[in-house]
Amino acid sequence: MSTFVVFDLEFTTWPGALEQDWSEPGQLREIVQIGAVRISTGSAADAHSVVEEYEVVEEYEALVRPVVNARLSPFFTGLTGIDQRTVDREGVAPAEAIGDFLAFCRGQSVLSYGNDMVVLGENVGWARARGEEVKNGFLTTPFLNIRPWLNTIAPTTASANSGRLWEALGLPKPAAGKEHSALFDCYSIAAAIRHVCAGGAALPEGCL
Repeated sequence: MSTFVVFDLEFTTWPGALEQDWSEPGQLREIVQIGAVRISTGSAADAHSVVEEYEVVEEYEALVRPVVNARLSPFFTGLTGIDQRTVDREGVAPAEAIGDFLAFCRGQSVLSYGNDMVVLGENVGWARARGEEVKNGFLTTPFLNIRPWLNTIAPTTASANSGRLWEALGLPKPAAGKEHSALFDCYSIAAAIRHVCAGGAALPEGCL
């Protein structure tokens, strides 16, 4: 049995930021939450369990304290449900969270529904510019945006964000929680992958 990783990010935002591509002064896409799941690519069994194809076998989640915009916008909190008190209490430094996430991904292909790897790269650059060490390699990890592949195979997903893929495909809710929670969005992506592959689709080249 081999595996790959699906990940999703939640990052600082404000009203209109998406439409304007975060172009207003001071609007940086600082990571606030990282979610990731490890997915099996084949069936396997042992004395204790059976792992089915495209099943989530491990998960990773972290809250991150933004640095430049340390105060979360009310818009961000309303969108994600992540409040300031929780981030202040449970959040870790960006370099630490990113390093731990890259360790989770080590040696595997890493998939996202969209260009989250670009945002990850921005945050790696800012951390290093502050003199912080980001452990584990970013450039050596093979990242792949599977949105074009999925939208082509299942056109009903074209207008859906990652957290609504399960809904666009008419699937059961894949986990507890809701969209714009990074880990829930990962389960939504995983459910979409499982669904289209069960229907005969092959993962795009570079996923394994």
